[in-house]
Amino acid sequence: MSAHPYDHGHTVAGWTGFAVAIAGTTVLGVGVCAGSGPLLIAGAGVVVVSLLVTWGLHLAGWGKPSGPRPRDQWDWRVRDAGAREGHTECVGCLLAGRGRKPAAPAPVRNARPAARGEARAAAGTAAAGG
Repeated sequence: MSAHPYDHGHTVAGWTGFAVAIAGTTVLGVGVCAGSGPLLIAGAGVVVVSLLVTWGLHLAGWGKPSGPRPRDQWDWRVRDAGAREGHTECVGCLLAGRGRKPAAPAPVRNARPAARGEARAAAGTAAAGG
């Protein structure tokens, strides 16, 4: 039983990304203390990898969208069934091309097809400059 009445969004994607980011910032800290450029670059690289790992896991369904969720989806081991379609307000889903709202169909200007004579007449006046 949870001690709080709402979902904090603890997910496999979040915890894994956090662990990799902690490792990266640890390497960065050692690089700062040692004054080592290669360690600083390696630590920054690990932090970037943590972002990519979190994003990949989120897209695979191990992350959850922000906002309220049903109580049966609060556990961090529950996969998100809506990840394949994407989350509408999620930056990661939008960057991956998911979660976009379907575009409205373009308005049709002339619903009836032009007759053969009308099409030739229109082409003739356009060619004549008129």
